[in-house]
Amino acid sequence: MRAGLGGTLLLALLAGCSTAGSGDSAGSGTSTESGASAVSGAADVRQPPVDAKFDYQLGGPYAPPAKVRAVSRDRTADPAPGLYNICYVNAFQAQPGKKATRWWEREHDDLLLRDDEGQTVVDEDWEEPLLDISTQKKREALAEIVGEWIDGCADAGFDAVEPDNLDSYERSDDLLTTDDAAAFARLLARRAHSQGLAIAQKNTTDLLDRRKRIGFDFAVTEECARYKECPDFADAYDGKVFDIEYVTKDFDTACRAWGKKLSITLRDRDVRPAGEDGHVYRHC
Repeated sequence: MRAGLGGTLLLALLAGCSTAGSGDSAGSGTSTESGASAVSGAADVRQPPVDAKFDYQLGGPYAPPAKVRAVSRDRTADPAPGLYNICYVNAFQAQPGKKATRWWEREHDDLLLRDDEGQTVVDEDWEEPLLDISTQKKREALAEIVGEWIDGCADAGFDAVEPDNLDSYERSDDLLTTDDAAAFARLLARRAHSQGLAIAQKNTTDLLDRRKRIGFDFAVTEECARYKECPDFADAYDGKVFDIEYVTKDFDTACRAWGKKLSITLRDRDVRPAGEDGHVYRHC
């Protein structure tokens, strides 16, 4: 995830990790890696509106600005009434902080990615340990854990899910591959569709050519203007793209070039709730 997490969100997410380890039973979705298409069930999900005003509320929920039609919130938050709600799930990495790491070490130590010396591989930018999706067995085990969170999104009334850190392989010291990421994403897509949820591809142009086989329905991108990725996502998803920019000049560039086709939003990097110092929100 390219954006920072606010303090409020961090506490909520850590609480969510504790809940996940409480012994609740897994949801009804399956986690098989057969060659069957993950698109099965996609026709039954509610697709996002195209070029709709969007707000990215990962730092904590608040009343959306006027004319907003779609919002993304953490899985521990309630959906916004009357809007298209996207549920944020950190699916490929653990949450930052010692409490979250200790939960994984205590409950699922074998599912943390480790190097040849047995040290946990960590995303240093956000201090998030990577999850080990390197084998089918581990992917299926992780899909049951993350699948419970996806089920929770559906039970709460969300319309879609965005599994974050699809590109964790880039930070894995070559221990993970794009094939690993695609295979795990396919399990998550099948789980989401079985629960009536659409699923977003989060960043990562490397996997755009596999989007249909994986089962992605739309995209949530961070800084596609900054990284010159907007054309690729726009073409792949026919405008069903919610882009978040964190720098004003990148936002202005995106609005000029893509404002009529993509949903472009400017947020502060800590995605603070409205009313907090440093909160930024603009839409083309």
